[in-house]
Amino acid sequence: MPRFKPDPIVLTDQQRALLERIVRREKSTQQKIRRTQVILAAADQSANRRIAKQFNLTVKTVRLWRRRWIGVSQAMCNAEKNGDIKQLEQLIVDALTDEERSGRPPRFTPEEICRIVAMACEEPEDSQRPISHWTAREVADEAIKRGIVDNISPRSAGRFFKRGRP
Repeated sequence: MPRFKPDPIVLTDQQRALLERIVRREKSTQQKIRRTQVILAAADQSANRRIAKQFNLTVKTVRLWRRRWIGVSQAMCNAEKNGDIKQLEQLIVDALTDEERSGRPPRFTPEEICRIVAMACEEPEDSQRPISHWTAREVADEAIKRGIVDNISPRSAGRFFKRGRP
């Protein structure tokens, strides 16, 4: 049975240099390094199965990153021809970055969160609350009372402070 031959990845010297810099850079994430290594291995004409085995990935993952790279390769070549190194670097970073994932949109706007946090920075006595420190329940109740939000659970209110540590 004939095997499917993956689309070849052809790297220019400049693209290869930028990819190798990503691998060596201290601040590169392991995820980005692994993806860069997959692209470099694919450019060296390695088969998807061999690359998957070498980096302990699935063949599907190797195919995904190969396709993503090939999808932006023409734009990278154009940026390189125009001498726009910054655009080339950005295209490479974008090609190695996860795409946005679907999910539920945020329930609270950044403005609402800021108003709730600012409210919690006030003294509870100023709001006629007989407490010395805000609790998540008190913050949620006061945010609803002031009309900042229509509804909020104490857990959600508490998360704002856990994240930002005001």
